[in-house]
Amino acid sequence: MNNILKKAYTEHNLSKSEIITLLNSDGKELYKTADKVRQEFVGDGVHLRGLIEFSNICKRECKYCGLRAPNKNADRYRLKPDEIIEYAKKGVELGYKTIVLQSGEDSFYTTEKLCNIISEIKKFDIALTLSIGEKTKEEYQAFKDAGADRYLLRIETTNKTLYQKMHPNMNYENRKQCLYNIKDSGLEVGSGSLVGLPEQTVEDLADDILFFKELDADMIGIGPFIPHPDTPLSGKLNKENFDFALKMMAIVRLLLPDINIPATTAMETINPMGRIIALNSGANVVMPNILDSEYKIKYEIYPNKICLNEHSGKCRNCIEGKIKSIGRFVSDTKGFHKRV
Repeated sequence: MNNILKKAYTEHNLSKSEIITLLNSDGKELYKTADKVRQEFVGDGVHLRGLIEFSNICKRECKYCGLRAPNKNADRYRLKPDEIIEYAKKGVELGYKTIVLQSGEDSFYTTEKLCNIISEIKKFDIALTLSIGEKTKEEYQAFKDAGADRYLLRIETTNKTLYQKMHPNMNYENRKQCLYNIKDSGLEVGSGSLVGLPEQTVEDLADDILFFKELDADMIGIGPFIPHPDTPLSGKLNKENFDFALKMMAIVRLLLPDINIPATTAMETINPMGRIIALNSGANVVMPNILDSEYKIKYEIYPNKICLNEHSGKCRNCIEGKIKSIGRFVSDTKGFHKRV
């Protein structure tokens, strides 16, 4: 165990069997080592990124997601372009250096509409991240040309059989190709995994980590699977999903030491101290939601999400207080991936 951690610390490279050993460990030394690598490579600054979930309308049928098209219980909404821009302005006023636009795969927002929104938001002199699903190579390039800086598209699982089972009418190879098309466009590329899916194995998680290394990603987000009652995967929450997600996140920090890694909201939904634990285990990004509560409540990928009724200003102050409580500080930079 110590030899594996020493290798990871010095070489930032591990075999699949070594990754599996770390995933099956109690995690204590792993978290300490990941935190040390985080401090050395990206420092003590935490990047706050203001999240705008601008539409919960989605054409996809992903079996784990509350936004899936067949879910008739979802209360759908869609923000107008001007509303999205106003929320971005609000985020700037709250001090965010990056705005993240996230939605279901909603065909209402054409490439032209999205590019206009991007170009208007970029006038605020902030970094802009998109998380809006699978697009064509040409569309990714158009977003980059309009001013977008980053694009998040989680692979969710690199087990092709499991991917196809979880994503009806989608194509695993296309998902992978999208990530490389994003990279080719010049956008920073973010991906990640959903940890704890039915039939997912520790070997699958190790393969995910090796894929992120191969992709040479700029950002990786790891989220524990939380069952949604209005999906085919409804059921009881497995608390082990948090532990495996945390260990996976820490290993990603060891193998990709200078990338950005968020302490995900889903972690805190399972554990009241989830984001702080993640920040102490290799994470350096938090993405507070800046929407009003009426929309936050409706963007229900998974149930019982935290901070749904908190005002966006209070939410920002709360997370900054937590960050300061562990001896860290909120970064005043845009938080681009600086390769070391």
